[in-house]
Amino acid sequence: MATATHRPPPVTHRAPGPPRHRATAALLLAAAWAGGFAVLALWWRDTDAVVGAAGRLTGVGRITGLLCGYMCALLVALMARVPWLETGVGSDRSARWHASAGRWTIGLLLAHIVFITLGYAAQAHTGPLTQLGTIVLDLPDLLKATAGAAILLAVGYTSVRAVRRRLRYETWYHLHLLTYAAVFLAFFHQLSTGADFVASVGARAAWYALYVGAACLVVWFRLLTPTRLNLRHRIRVDAVVPEAPGVYSVWLRGRHLEHIGARPGQFLRWRFLTPGMWLASHPYSLSAVPRGDLMRITVKALGDHSASVANLRPGTRVWAEGPYGALTAGRRSRDKVLMIAGGTGITPLRTLFETLPARPGDLTLLYRARTADELALRGELETIAARRQARLVYTLNTPDGRRTPITADGLRALLPDIARHDVYLCGPPGLAQAAYDALRTAGVPASRIHHESFEL
Repeated sequence: MATATHRPPPVTHRAPGPPRHRATAALLLAAAWAGGFAVLALWWRDTDAVVGAAGRLTGVGRITGLLCGYMCALLVALMARVPWLETGVGSDRSARWHASAGRWTIGLLLAHIVFITLGYAAQAHTGPLTQLGTIVLDLPDLLKATAGAAILLAVGYTSVRAVRRRLRYETWYHLHLLTYAAVFLAFFHQLSTGADFVASVGARAAWYALYVGAACLVVWFRLLTPTRLNLRHRIRVDAVVPEAPGVYSVWLRGRHLEHIGARPGQFLRWRFLTPGMWLASHPYSLSAVPRGDLMRITVKALGDHSASVANLRPGTRVWAEGPYGALTAGRRSRDKVLMIAGGTGITPLRTLFETLPARPGDLTLLYRARTADELALRGELETIAARRQARLVYTLNTPDGRRTPITADGLRALLPDIARHDVYLCGPPGLAQAAYDALRTAGVPASRIHHESFEL
């Protein structure tokens, strides 16, 4: 363990107010649940009575179908990368919401198919398979809906963690985009065969508004906003610089990049327009605050895409989307701040380490790496620490290669008043979980541990 402490002139700071991310998340979740209850109210209003086994089965099929349709619209909205959502609640939380909504959608879809088939079969006194064929072939728009259901089920299968890990990111990414086609194909049968919409012009209008609104979010934030950003800033690769074994910084040049709106701690999604890299975008944090016509990302070779970054040539066109993420100064609620970084988790924290307002001695950065050679951006961090009178601590493996764990006792020894700190945490999942557990044991409230994961 090595420590660098320096004493520049004092810095005046007044701590910001408490973060508002929990309030934003609560408001959005309340709105989503309210929409779900409104869907149930629609079924209740249009259902006079439920009689017999056939009526109960059909009723469950209708309810699950309505809720599945509602969840499809929410899924599309969550895929739109709305900046207010990405920065208001955090990209990692919105990704978890999307994953949870996807699981609910698949479950409701399967329940709808099973119960509506059994209910219709009971009414017609036929077998379930015979009735399923009749539904698909005879009812309007059901062939399209069947294709949409098949696509949704395939996307859901490839999103299972064990399956996802065996797929290349690019394969998974493009299969996931088929969700848009699935929702489009399934939409029309809801209006043409759904009893709640056939009987009510108002319900049909509300359903159209829900889906058109979700589609507008996608068009605006996934297509038009990135197009405007890239036409305005015209970003290209300026240089690629090695920082540590397998770690490279990419300097990017464009027009007026300081106006791109990225705050320290945020990331953008990058698509390098060169063979083998242009098919999918990847999230990389800014490792330096944009200034003038230059900004920088720092990438570790962990997969095909990130490994290819080292081979980028100056002048390569870049397509950027964002900025995204809520790992920013806005989450802070205390004067004293600890940052814990592991690997290239240092990249968003390096910008915060440089810019986060703090009095001398109130800012500490703990950087975990296996060896001293793997400490990316080390020289810059030490310069920042010297200028800001911040504490910079390196935690390395022992000479025989054993990992030095981050423990509650070690954190208390480093910062006896750690329970009065805000903590920014970024690193590999194992380190992040171990550090989180140690922080909680050391008395840091969960609300003051700020972590954003980029795992897919």
